Amino acid sequence: MTAPAPPPGPLSAAVANLCAGLRPQVSPATAAGFTEVLRRLSAPLQVAVAGRIKSGKSTLVNALIGRRVAPTDVGECTRLVTRFQYGTVDRIEVVFTDGRKQVLPFDQDGMIPASLGVDVDRVSHVEAYLTNAVLQDLTVIDTPGLGSLDAASVARTEALLGGDLDPVSRSAVAGAEAVLYVVTQGVRYDDQQALAAFTAATAGREAGPVNAIAVLNKADTIAAETVEGADGDTWKAAMILAERQADTLRPRVADVLPVIGLLAESAESGGFTSSDADGLRRLAELDEATRETILLSADLFTTWECDVPIGTRTRLLEKLDLHGVRVALAAIDAEPAITAGALRRCLLDASGLDAVRGKLNSVFRSRADGIKAAAALASVTALAAASGDPNERRRVHDAIEVLLTKPEAHQLRLLEALTLVASGAVAMPLDLVEEVLRFGSSPDPGEQLGLRGRPHPELLAYALERAGWWRSFASFGATPAQSRVAHVVHRAYFLIWQQLRGRR
Repeated sequence: MTAPAPPPGPLSAAVANLCAGLRPQVSPATAAGFTEVLRRLSAPLQVAVAGRIKSGKSTLVNALIGRRVAPTDVGECTRLVTRFQYGTVDRIEVVFTDGRKQVLPFDQDGMIPASLGVDVDRVSHVEAYLTNAVLQDLTVIDTPGLGSLDAASVARTEALLGGDLDPVSRSAVAGAEAVLYVVTQGVRYDDQQALAAFTAATAGREAGPVNAIAVLNKADTIAAETVEGADGDTWKAAMILAERQADTLRPRVADVLPVIGLLAESAESGGFTSSDADGLRRLAELDEATRETILLSADLFTTWECDVPIGTRTRLLEKLDLHGVRVALAAIDAEPAITAGALRRCLLDASGLDAVRGKLNSVFRSRADGIKAAAALASVTALAAASGDPNERRRVHDAIEVLLTKPEAHQLRLLEALTLVASGAVAMPLDLVEEVLRFGSSPDPGEQLGLRGRPHPELLAYALERAGWWRSFASFGATPAQSRVAHVVHRAYFLIWQQLRGRR
């Protein structure tokens, strides 16, 4: 059994009422699409983890879930789309293309089996139900790597993200509402193309700062000496590269954060054990010359003769890589009596996972109601547009407009405006684009105003000043499309001013 669905937020409930009210007034095909929209509105927020093959997506999924359950080695399961969702009993369901389902147990290590024992070409996707609390309000979709997919994997990805409907309805009610995009050191042009084209995973809306963030994975593999300003510090180099990649990928993503997925997975999913901590303590006791030698390369680390068994060193390398070993040894040097638990926490801190989770919370979880409602409205709009009945299209359009005129629907208007500006559908000067997109970067008023950490009176005055400027711009000099966005931004500034005024 799955857990009861969380109660919908007010915006999702409003869109659900709209769909329920319209369903008896539209064609059976459109009504079927509305039924699917209603089902997804009542489900947890769905985030698709996407990226190039071998970018470390599944390792990051394990870290986020807090359990090593997704296969990370190349095999038949990494060619399949896997949905991780909350359930009261841990189980796997293999869903076939003909709709059949086959229940399987996890393997002895608690992972999805490397071989499912079925004809993979006949598999649509895999549903993994876990009792992990993190999945109660967030369903994570692990997708095959982009760029080197076989045709069958592409078809499976599109079919799952689109649902079991006709092509038009499938694109209209696509599965995931948000995207976590995984990149490595170099952002390539086709990474940008892939992110822009990942509309199949974002309910027909292009990825943007409202519904997409990116992570720079494998940050520990960056050669710090090649990054200007890093001063030889690997993590500082990763931060610099992440900022550059954020500039490249904006406005497709809200931010790019560095992370060391392997370190995060080992520290968070139970992979790092007390015996591993003991092995690290033995390494710390080696003489300085030996320590420096074995830390020069992975080959030397596992083959150089020393008092620590090769098996122990091999296991540590597989779980932490050299960077993680160095981090752990530095922690032991600073505090020789450090416990295994404290050492695990040190490794987790060094992985960058907490920052990624924080961004997931601020960009996705805190806005889940608005993101889901906006995605649902995009689906409803697409379903109506595909209808062959002009009266039906008008009826749906009018109902949406009535919904959006309500004061409580401002967040939906803002999300729509952000999407229009981020995708380039409404062209604006670059400085205004950056200003608008700040509303999608964080729920914090200071960050939305671009004045993080500034005194309260300064925030209050700036919010009121910009509210007036955008109201004037909407009335004088803006194109009709720009004017629509400007009115929304004006109200966003005014609401921030009201919020800040109430804090006096």
